[in-house]
Parts: sequence; C-alpha cells; structure tokens
Amino acid sequence: MSTRLNLDEEVRLYTTNAEREKYGLLATLFGIIVALEYLERAYVRDSVPASEYSPACTRLLSQYKTMLKLVSDDVPSIEQFMARYRMDHTAALHRIQVGVPATVEHSSEAGPETAKWVAETTQNFITFVDALKLRMRAKDQLHPILQELVTSYARFKGSKDWEGRSKMVGWLITLNGMKASEELTEEQARQLSFDIEHAYAEFFRSLSGKDGGS
Repeated sequence: MSTRLNLDEEVRLYTTNAEREKYGLLATLFGIIVALEYLERAYVRDSVPASEYSPACTRLLSQYKTMLKLVSDDVPSIEQFMARYRMDHTAALHRIQVGVPATVEHSSEAGPETAKWVAETTQNFITFVDALKLRMRAKDQLHPILQELVTSYARFKGSKDWEGRSKMVGWLITLNGMKASEELTEEQARQLSFDIEHAYAEFFRSLSGKDGGS
C-alpha cells in the first residue's frame, strides 16, 4: 500500500543542523542580492537620494562579500548561484561585479583612484564596525582589519589633521602590545566602537567638504 502524500505537511530542506545552517546562509545571500536589486532600481528612478544610496549599497556589498566566504563550498560563483535559483537580478549582478556603488563608479568629482580609495576605506570602516558588533575582541581578530582600515584611511592627504587618525593609530598600538589570543575588555571595546564611529563620521564630513582628496 503506497503512502499518501500530505500536502499540508511542511517539506524540510535539511535533516541535520549543519544542513539547516547551510540553507540559512544561502537564504541570507539570496536576500542580500534581492535587496541590492531593489536598491539599484530605486536609485535609478531617483526614489533614493545618493546620500542614502551610497552607504546602503556599500553595506550590502560588504555583507555580500562576507556571506560569499561563508558559503564558498556551495557557491562556486555568484553567476552559478543566481542561475541555480533562477534569479533575474541584472542590476544587482552588475553592482556586485563592479564592487563599488554607482555614485563611485560614475563619479565626476574625483579621479578613478580617489573614487576607488573612498569605496575601499568606507568598506573597511563597515567591516571593522561589523566585527565589533559580532563581538570579536581578540587581537588576532581585530588587528589585521584595523591595520587595513588605517592604511586605506592614511591615503588621503587631509587625514593627518583628522582626529580619527590619531585615535585609530592609538588603538593599533594598544593591540600591538597584546598577545594574539588576548581580548579587549568590554569597556575597551565600547570605547573603540565609539572612536571608530566618530572617525567614520569625520571621514564623510571631510569628503563632503572636499578636504579628503588624495
């Protein structure tokens, strides 16, 4: 006697916790691509101003890169992923392939190198802030990210006069003096987060005032 199929029964995509986590990560990647598609289309229609579009797009691109590393075993390429799930999201795919917001890609106020540096520095800020939000506290977790941030930040000739630079260098010195596995205290992490957020805001104010050219 054949087993009757219950159409009301939920179909499980997974049978183990590892499989559940995998599908959860793939669903998150799918969601990031959809969000990026809507953002790109909204920007083209002037439904979103550049001041809101740029940081939102940069954050989505940063999240995409992070997520892609987590699912690399199951996603050989983003094109294959989108084809597998029949995603017709050409605007998102283009933005992912370019790697920077449209405001940087089509910038008429800065040279290509300056535009690239702005995009890279912005992404480095977001990556570091996200690391703190994920409760990364050890030297070997934070030092490489902060070092990359300070390196990209220092490319701008105006940065030598920015308060944020001295604070970030100070944190680099603090981390340098720690053992690899040693962790920041919660008080230190809170202060570091405040200093980075302040430096991030100062960075954008300087760019808006055209003080941050290369």
